[in-house]
Amino acid sequence: MYYVYILKNTRTNELYYGYTNNIERRIAEHSRKQPQELVYYEAYKSESDARNREMKLKHHAQALTALKGRLSESLK
Repeated sequence: MYYVYILKNTRTNELYYGYTNNIERRIAEHSRKQPQELVYYEAYKSESDARNREMKLKHHAQALTALKGRLSESLK
């Protein structure tokens, strides 16, 4: 499985978007530098689907705005 995820820096409240095939490892890698909290993820069977979704979140404001709207309580 491949995962598109959103991490929230617990100190600065900044969000980070990415994709990986090992979500536990990736969260641990991010958390070594700054404390991070997993706030959202999506699972895909296809790596290309996960990569395309990550690109949409990073490069298309409408996709990110729509997702943030759905997650408004989780992102607080």
